[in-house]
Amino acid sequence: MTFPRNTFRIFFIILWIVLFGTLLKREYFIKSIDRREEQIIKRGREESFAGIYFQNERIGYVKNRLTDSGSDGYVLYQDAFLYLNILNESHPVDMRIKASLSPDMLLQNFNFHFTSPFYKMDAEGTVIGREIKFSLTTGKETISDSIHLQNQPYLSTNNRFYLLKQGLQPGDKLKVPYFDPISLSGKDTVMEYRGREKILIKNRVYNLHHFLETFSGIRINSWLNDEGKVIKEESPAGFLFISEPEFKATDLTVKGREILSSVSIPISGSNLDLKGRNEMRYRLTLPADTNFDLDKDRQELDGNMLTIRLEKLPGAEAAACNNYTKELASTPYIQTKNVLISELTREEAGMANSDLERVEILSDWVFNNLEKRPVLGIPDARTTLNTRIGDCNEHAALFAALARNVGIPTRVVAGVTFYDGAFYYHAWNEVCLDDIWYSVDTTKNQFPADLSHIKFVEGETSEQVRVAALLGKLQIEIIDNEKN
Repeated sequence: MTFPRNTFRIFFIILWIVLFGTLLKREYFIKSIDRREEQIIKRGREESFAGIYFQNERIGYVKNRLTDSGSDGYVLYQDAFLYLNILNESHPVDMRIKASLSPDMLLQNFNFHFTSPFYKMDAEGTVIGREIKFSLTTGKETISDSIHLQNQPYLSTNNRFYLLKQGLQPGDKLKVPYFDPISLSGKDTVMEYRGREKILIKNRVYNLHHFLETFSGIRINSWLNDEGKVIKEESPAGFLFISEPEFKATDLTVKGREILSSVSIPISGSNLDLKGRNEMRYRLTLPADTNFDLDKDRQELDGNMLTIRLEKLPGAEAAACNNYTKELASTPYIQTKNVLISELTREEAGMANSDLERVEILSDWVFNNLEKRPVLGIPDARTTLNTRIGDCNEHAALFAALARNVGIPTRVVAGVTFYDGAFYYHAWNEVCLDDIWYSVDTTKNQFPADLSHIKFVEGETSEQVRVAALLGKLQIEIIDNEKN
C-alpha cells in the first residue's frame, strides 16, 4: 500500500493550530500583578483586529472585543478565522471564544468553539479557585474533566498593559502558568523583557517594548506599544500577528502559499537504506535552548550522535507491564473507557491468546480501517472511531485507546520519520510488554517501527507541541549506510 505524503506532513499542521491557539488566547496567572488596576481594564475595553500572516500573505484575522456586563464584570469575545492551503486545497478554520470576567478581570467561565473540514470541537469551563472544570464535545459524546493550576486565572487579550506596569528592566523575567483551551492543559511559560527596540512593520518604524516568551523550548516574540497593545507577535511555526484596522485584517488571501511544502527535513550524508538493518546512526543538529530526552528506550545518544536499534519482538507469551497508571489512563482525547471502544476491543481481540497478539490485532485493525486523509483538529479516539478517517495523529490516538482498554500500557509519541527522500514530523505509539517499550506505527503498519522513526517527545498534543521548537532548525545527517 502507498502512503500519501500528507499522512505524515499533516502532523505539522496540528502543531501549527495549537501554537496559533496559544497566541490567540492565553489565561495568565501572574500572582504579582495588581488585578484591580482600573487603567488596565479601561485600556482593554475596545474592539481591535490583527491580521494573521504566513510567508508575507494575510491568511486570517483575529477580532477582540471587551464589553461591560454591569456590576458582574466583563465579557470578552475573541474570534479568529483563517484559510490554510494544504496540498493546494483551501481549508477554512474557525476558532471562537467567549469568556466572562469578574470586575477585577479574573476568568470566571469560558466557551470555546473550533471548526474545520471533518472536525468540530466545543468546550466550556468554569473556574473554581485554582481548578478549571470543563466539558469537551468533539462528536456525539461529551466528556467532563478538570485541571488544577498554580494560581487563579486572569485573562490576557491583545492588550497587555499589565506587563508594562511591573517595572521590568531589560533581562527581567516573569514565570507565568497559562491554560490552553485547545489542548485543555496548563503549561508554565517565561516572559522576558528585552527592553525597547526599533522594528520595521509594514514599511513603518516603531519603537516598541520587546518581550520574549518561552515555553517547552518554543520562543514567541511580541512587541508592545506604550499603551500595552500588541503591535506584532511571531512564532517559530512561520506565522505572525500584526495589529491592523478591520478593513485590512479581514482582507484575506483565500488560497495562499502551500503550507506543507515548508516542513520537510532534508537529509545529508549517505542515502537512507533501511532494508536488512537492525541499527542506524544519525548526527543531529538541534536548536539551542531545547531539551529533548533522546537517550532512552531503543535510542542511544552520545553527544550529537544518535543510534537507534530495532527492537526484537518478544515471544508469544509476553505480558503487559505493570505499574504504568498514566499509560493506561483515559483522557479527554484518548477515551479508553468509552463503551464503543470497549465493544470494538472485545469483538476484535477478545479471543486473543496473549497481550502480544492483542497488540498485533489492534494495530492491524487501525491500519486497515482508517482512511488516510488530513483532519485539522485535536485528534481524539472516539471521533476517529466514528468517522474512520485521519492522519498519523488520529491513528495514534485511536490505537492508544484500544490498547489501553485491554490493559496494555501505551504511549503516544512524536518525532520524525523518513518518507520519499526526506524526514517529516510524525506521531506513532509505544507499548510496554515484559518491561520493554516497543514502537508501533499504525499509519505505516509497522511493529516495531522502522529505524527512521526518531522519537523526540512522549504524550498527547500538549506535549507534542514541543516539537515546534525544531521547525526550520533540525538537521539530520546519515552517518553510515552499511548493513549490520
